[in-house]
Amino acid sequence: QVQLVESGGGLVQAGGSLRLSCAASGRTFSSNVMGWFRQAPGKEREFIAAISRSGSGTDYADSVKGRFAISRDIVRTTVYLQMSSLKAQDTAVYYCAASSRTGWPFRFIVDYDYWGQGTQVTVSS
Repeated sequence: QVQLVESGGGLVQAGGSLRLSCAASGRTFSSNVMGWFRQAPGKEREFIAAISRSGSGTDYADSVKGRFAISRDIVRTTVYLQMSSLKAQDTAVYYCAASSRTGWPFRFIVDYDYWGQGTQVTVSS
């Protein structure tokens, strides 16, 4: 069982930056692919970024490529999402997720077994 707790969301002006954190409990952190998703009001949850078990591989949605960076700290069992050059359309609830499946990368909701409660990010224009 993996428990995920996100933090770091808030209100930021367009062009600004935020760093989200996802603290993971459990001893299987290094065996899970970790991902970030987001869901804007009235829209479906969408894939943002994923990082491989070792941290050597990353995958991004085209909408955030070059602006967002995912990383993981195995010692702290925490995954980060550094967001820069934020736009109003980045406004959403951001979710951290963990996948215990074999393979890489994972971009679909069904690929992930565990989810955090989400953290709100609001970008004002």
